[in-house]
Amino acid sequence: MDKPVSEEQIESILRAAMASPSAGNMQPWEFLVIRDRDILDKVPELHQYAKMTLETPIAIVVCCDTSKKVREGFWIQDCSAASQNILLAAHALGLGAVWCGIYPNEGRTKAFQDLLEMPSDVFPINIIPIGYPAEEKEPSDRYNEEKIHINKW
Repeated sequence: MDKPVSEEQIESILRAAMASPSAGNMQPWEFLVIRDRDILDKVPELHQYAKMTLETPIAIVVCCDTSKKVREGFWIQDCSAASQNILLAAHALGLGAVWCGIYPNEGRTKAFQDLLEMPSDVFPINIIPIGYPAEEKEPSDRYNEEKIHINKW
């Protein structure tokens, strides 16, 4: 929390998010960058798995504004691709980031809409706390040949 995430780093992360693939190139995503310490400190009250916001300098909420033209059923995929790009960009910059899902949990979605004063047709998909990792960890090896199918199931 002591070391801030720079404006340049945030822009780089958001540029990567917006470079994501999107069904029909509709780009339904919106991004809410939270820097306000009071808001970050309230997040764990709404999301039990997002306690790291107590220690991170920023978080990005990936949202979809459904009042705009969106491809039904594909906006979740579009916003998920943008979220993955955020995680990869943060890692490439030497930052730590974690995806904490919000949507489709109705109670959590409404709580975040209220906290962040979002319109009712804007859905927070997830919140991604971003900061500097306290320790370096080797990524776990999740490769599993049993999950691979060639040509047919």
